[in-house]
Amino acid sequence: MGLALLFGLFFFGLLTGMPVAFALGLATVGGFLYEGLPLFIGFQRVLSGISVFSLLAIPFFIFAGELMMQGGIAGRLVRLASYAVGWMRGGLGIVNVASSMLFGGISGSAVADTSALGSILMPVMKEKGYDPDYAVNVTVTSSVAGVVIPPSHNMILFAVAAGGVSVSKLFIAGIVPGVLMCLCLGLVAYVVAVKRGYPAETFPGFKSLAISTIVALPGLMTAVIIVGGVLSGVMTVTESGAFGAIWAILVTVFVYRELTWEKFRAAVVTSVRTTALVMLLVATASAFSYLLTLYRVPDLLATAVTGISDNPIVILLLLNLVLLGLGMIMDMAALILITTPIFLPVVVGLGMDPIQFGVILMMNLGLGLCTPPVGACLFVGCVVGGVRIDQAVRTIWPFYLAIFGALMLVTYVPAFSMTLPGLME
Repeated sequence: MGLALLFGLFFFGLLTGMPVAFALGLATVGGFLYEGLPLFIGFQRVLSGISVFSLLAIPFFIFAGELMMQGGIAGRLVRLASYAVGWMRGGLGIVNVASSMLFGGISGSAVADTSALGSILMPVMKEKGYDPDYAVNVTVTSSVAGVVIPPSHNMILFAVAAGGVSVSKLFIAGIVPGVLMCLCLGLVAYVVAVKRGYPAETFPGFKSLAISTIVALPGLMTAVIIVGGVLSGVMTVTESGAFGAIWAILVTVFVYRELTWEKFRAAVVTSVRTTALVMLLVATASAFSYLLTLYRVPDLLATAVTGISDNPIVILLLLNLVLLGLGMIMDMAALILITTPIFLPVVVGLGMDPIQFGVILMMNLGLGLCTPPVGACLFVGCVVGGVRIDQAVRTIWPFYLAIFGALMLVTYVPAFSMTLPGLME
């Protein structure tokens, strides 16, 4: 009865339009009152949930990403991608994917990727004769690279929820799966472009490519500083985030000279709002997870899944489908904090490394950002591209299949995610 009340209150809050963090808080308070537990225990869980040093890296990552977007780095990365791969048939679609791989690896945010690159690339694509739905589909799905390729603040949330998984190993584990996913999306973008008869751009020459690479290099160094600092052991993830933000300020102010006071203020305001939302989710989800553990939800789920089948292949497929379904209806940060304590024991029992599961979780929930009914990236992309959601969804399914194909490879072939972390040992 208590478990039914907990989830009943949570979904009631969601259905009434309540923000996810408040819905989690409502359900938690109801659960504590029903069980007769002192509320101060809930407050202790809230405080302990956000009193984690690694979480300090999140505002720095978010701030660095906003500075990238406001300070002109995104535009230079798009130019670099255009010169590198724009000469192919449907080149702007592949440019879109390549730009997401570059910018997403710096911003660490799928929504920021969709907003920044969409506003730059979608008008150009439509001007060159690309259909608006194609422009939206490529931009939205390729933005998932932002949550898989490091640095990703969502991986920090997973590390905290998983009980101290190495952030540096998580970062490096996401590189190959992220590139693999972008390659699959690039292939689909090319096939669809050829089928629709989209044009190819003119190759500007190796001199222009070299110049654009040099111009974009200071911006790309942001990711090198953040990820390299963590992997080398010179800096903690929090320190690397702080240095990354400082570097972003220096580059956008003194090198590119595009970060005005108004843009800086906008970056600060957006970063503060986003950080507040993330931290509130972390706090309430921590107390909510306490009740999930009290009700033995991980054990119940493990029993239910293994009751369906004892075949690891089938169990992993079921878990992927469940995560995909949840990602379609709930916020990514909340799902990371809620589902990790539930599903992690199940996959560890099957012999999967927590690092590999972290990458799988990012890919699943990232795909959820692109799907209706509540996919944030899909909504942002449709608004920027001026396309109705139903128009985009009718033609986006090949791109969904590309991400799902990469997800299956990462799920069943551990080498994709575990080879690079294994080299660190």
